[in-house]
Amino acid sequence: MKFAAASLALFASCVSAFQLGKAPSSAKTSMDAALNGWVPDAKKFAYGLPGSLDPVPDFDPLNFAETADLNLMKQYREAELQHGRVAMLAVIGFLVTEEPIEFHPLFEAGNKDIGPAIRHLDEVRAVAPIFFEILAVVIGALEFNRALIGWTKPTGENKPALNEDYFPGDVGFDPLGLRPSDPTEFLELHTKELQNGRLAMLGAAGIVAQELVNGKEIFVNLGLAEDRFDPSTLPIQF
Repeated sequence: MKFAAASLALFASCVSAFQLGKAPSSAKTSMDAALNGWVPDAKKFAYGLPGSLDPVPDFDPLNFAETADLNLMKQYREAELQHGRVAMLAVIGFLVTEEPIEFHPLFEAGNKDIGPAIRHLDEVRAVAPIFFEILAVVIGALEFNRALIGWTKPTGENKPALNEDYFPGDVGFDPLGLRPSDPTEFLELHTKELQNGRLAMLGAAGIVAQELVNGKEIFVNLGLAEDRFDPSTLPIQF
């Protein structure tokens, strides 16, 4: 019952957040005209997009930025930002759902330790298989909305491209009103988000790799939590 309620809440939040992409307003502020303070410059690294910091300001060992045109560079940044956001959520999910915190809104974690986060989907599939279908609808709706806002309509042989007046990652989602109105502050905040996302991507990859190696939760590996997990209690064995 608890799981079903959580699934319905997830679906409802998606429906309430989903809006059809709106056509850009003809009335542009100076900030909008400069794409949140960013003016593309082909002479600068990554066309001057924020995210380049010391001590390695132009870090691009595989030369992706050097060979990309403006549209492709914006797509690279869009992809990096979206993956970073997902990774930040993933890292939080790893840390709060495992020992010793074990806060898991979908399960009665107090009854048993359901183990490392990489095995939680086994429990999900066993308890409420329909959750995955609901999750697919939620993700699809959010991605479709992002495509309507940021991407041009595919026509003929034209390659996929971001709208000229679309800043990578800026879909207008700001429920807490944290977005600065000053362009300089916006770009600084954008850089912080990028840096945290990059760190989170490395962190999430490291956590997954470690848990695949020995099947133990991260804080258990660090000696900061008791190992109460019994793999034989999982609904799926391998």
